[in-house]
Amino acid sequence: MSVRRIGSGGPWEDVVGYSRVVVAGDSAWVSGCTATVDGEVVHPGDMAAQARVAFGVLVDALESAGLSAADVVRTRMYVTDTGRWEEVGRVHGEVFGAVRPATAMIGVASLLHPDMLVEVEADAVRGAGS
Repeated sequence: MSVRRIGSGGPWEDVVGYSRVVVAGDSAWVSGCTATVDGEVVHPGDMAAQARVAFGVLVDALESAGLSAADVVRTRMYVTDTGRWEEVGRVHGEVFGAVRPATAMIGVASLLHPDMLVEVEADAVRGAGS
């Protein structure tokens, strides 16, 4: 089975040594995505807006690998304030409501930048949404 490692050109991929998405056969794993655009965290303080950007990065990564949001079978959401979980949950519902993947929302003390409020990951299987 061949394995494809696809980068997004993000600033940390080379430093940390990871790929945005790894595809093996019909399965794909998307690394943590945040609301980082051109190396800058966007929408500081706005958890829902950050979630929209992060899920957009995630869906773009899937599409770069020939998959879509409909193929997602599991998501993980890391949030820095569990008291605001519904903000992220609503955005997850906008993106994956019809897909209904297995999911987890995990409270964390912090993410890599103090302005980051949410980070998301996904696992997908080609054809899962058909």
